[in-house]
Amino acid sequence: MRYLLLIWENEAISNTLSEAEQAAMMQEYFAITEDARTSGILLGGDPLLPSETATTVRVRNGAAVSTDGPFAETREQLGGYYMLDCATLDDALAFAARIPAARHGAVEVRPIMELDA
Repeated sequence: MRYLLLIWENEAISNTLSEAEQAAMMQEYFAITEDARTSGILLGGDPLLPSETATTVRVRNGAAVSTDGPFAETREQLGGYYMLDCATLDDALAFAARIPAARHGAVEVRPIMELDA
């Protein structure tokens, strides 16, 4: 089954990490990404640029309205994702627990609905 792992983190906390701490964290990301790739479960994944680069679109009364920034003020921002093909939810949860941001933020694991196209 496919799972989307949404990586939520507090950008303000991430920005306080030293250059060495940021480099060490990136090495962790590279290692688990390579592990997912070589094990055959990685379908995709990328980090996202900071939330201030986002644009939110809403349609109200038939008109599209765009605003700068994320859709809501939150303490945690969506920082990236992995899409995995795991045999079980437990496998996806075990992978999510390895993601560095889970230590100071959260990783939301969502099964992807399979649609017959």
